[in-house]
Amino acid sequence: MQDFPGRIGFWEQGFPPSGPMDSWSFHLANLLVGNDAGSAALECQFVGPTLRFERDCVVAVTGADMGTKVDGAPLCLWQSVAVRSGQVLTMGAAWLGARAYIAVSGGVDVPLVMGSRSTFHMAGVGGVGGYALKQGQRVPIGRGAGTPGFRVRQECRPPFTAGRYWQIEVVPGPNDDWIDAAGYERFLTSDWKLSGKSNRTGFRLEGPRWTFSEKAFRKLPEHGQDPSNILDHGYTIGAINLAGQTPIILVNDGPSTGGFINPFTVSTAAFWKLAQSRPGDIYRFRASDLREAQALRRRIDALCRPESLEEVPGVRARAVAMPG
Repeated sequence: MQDFPGRIGFWEQGFPPSGPMDSWSFHLANLLVGNDAGSAALECQFVGPTLRFERDCVVAVTGADMGTKVDGAPLCLWQSVAVRSGQVLTMGAAWLGARAYIAVSGGVDVPLVMGSRSTFHMAGVGGVGGYALKQGQRVPIGRGAGTPGFRVRQECRPPFTAGRYWQIEVVPGPNDDWIDAAGYERFLTSDWKLSGKSNRTGFRLEGPRWTFSEKAFRKLPEHGQDPSNILDHGYTIGAINLAGQTPIILVNDGPSTGGFINPFTVSTAAFWKLAQSRPGDIYRFRASDLREAQALRRRIDALCRPESLEEVPGVRARAVAMPG
């Protein structure tokens, strides 16, 4: 369970923001069911759940295709659908993408923990009981009204493909001057494979060896012995953290500080690509400046608005109220 923007203001106490990995798909799911874009919803990684609804509501599933069905009938992704009490939604393994989002009219209504309903699994906080959903648990739903019969316009959805190659936009820094010119070029022109040793804390990458500038060797002792060591400093979400020779992209549940350099930072506009990739996929990184990274983010934000929805032809859109 995640909400957006997540748990803000507690990172120095060991609680990262968390929140949805693919906020683009997440926002659109909430908009489809009439919720605020950041309302709590379910994030499904690689495989989805089986859910029995105990109340009438409107539901939408976006992101990865996990063969979603309601009472055995296929449910269209990126579309708002009315479900009745007693109906069962089933999802299997993802065959396109990696993470799907289930939003329900009224939103998931669990207590706020440090201002957020997001699950931080490593500490057991947020969500339902602090962890991923388990068999037999009930998910409380808030009051709200949704309108079935709407879908996200095709041009407003993330452009999913069946390929295993992803172009990931990065901004140089904050420690790019610790990498020499050859290492800088090698990073941007090499294929990097996503390791299976990855989770919501960090995405480990496999690729060529790194080479360093003189700054990484001619440093004060307190910076550490390895060329990738630096005096402990703050990390940011998206930082490509270089632990020895292993680059790790710090994602939503990542640490706030540490003693390794971060030569590049993944743009927030590229996070949906990280979220929808799976182990074995190949990343190719493209350098951009801060202005371009901000423009890419604004473009995605502009697509997460009610204007991105349209009525489904032949389906009458009619509001459905959530019972009290």
